[in-house]
Amino acid sequence: MSAIRGARERARTEVTAAIKEEARRQLAEQGAAKLSLRAVARELGMVSSALYRYFPSRDDLLTALIVDAYDAIGAAAEAAAAEAAGGAPLERWTAVCRAVRGWALAHPHEYALIYGSPVPGYAAPRDTVVPASRVGLTLLGVARDAHAAGALRVPDPAALPEGVLGDARRLARTLEAEDLPEAAFAGFVAAWAQLFGLISFELFGQFTNVVDAREDFFAHAAAGLAHTAGL
Repeated sequence: MSAIRGARERARTEVTAAIKEEARRQLAEQGAAKLSLRAVARELGMVSSALYRYFPSRDDLLTALIVDAYDAIGAAAEAAAAEAAGGAPLERWTAVCRAVRGWALAHPHEYALIYGSPVPGYAAPRDTVVPASRVGLTLLGVARDAHAAGALRVPDPAALPEGVLGDARRLARTLEAEDLPEAAFAGFVAAWAQLFGLISFELFGQFTNVVDAREDFFAHAAAGLAHTAGL
């Protein structure tokens, strides 16, 4: 009986992977807004009612693709941080930034799904929150380690607006990172947001005829972001 159950589970895993792979192909060709379960089923030679047993709705399939993308870019960031472990904070920060950019350039349509325009009619469920946090938490780990080693510049709290400090207190509690001074969060969040702004500008064409030396520019910019974060 366990052998039969195992075979069924393997078959379900294989079909699920095939569905997601075809959905990614359609994302690349038509964009997320035009993703259709019926079209995916047709390309796979399935009846749509059979596909609904795997993904009850388009939004369920989109959520699975979004979680996969966040997990993949997060895994790339974490692997880079682990490989640079023991290095200087700046080295670790830039290694993570390069890994995030590298994944985005290698998977532009999946990057666009998670950091591009919102999909009309789709609201991401809480299932996406933890995967979406992986890159930010990896960079936050670099900042926390730097602070523990006395290598993090912390701005004067008096120089920051009270609203910014309020957000910092909330983030510190939410992320269980109260070992990091709240004043340091403002620079960190700015650097995290600007990282994805840089990558999006490159990926979506805003650097065309503006930045030709993309690798050199990104390396310079990533070091600047580290400075913004206090490293």
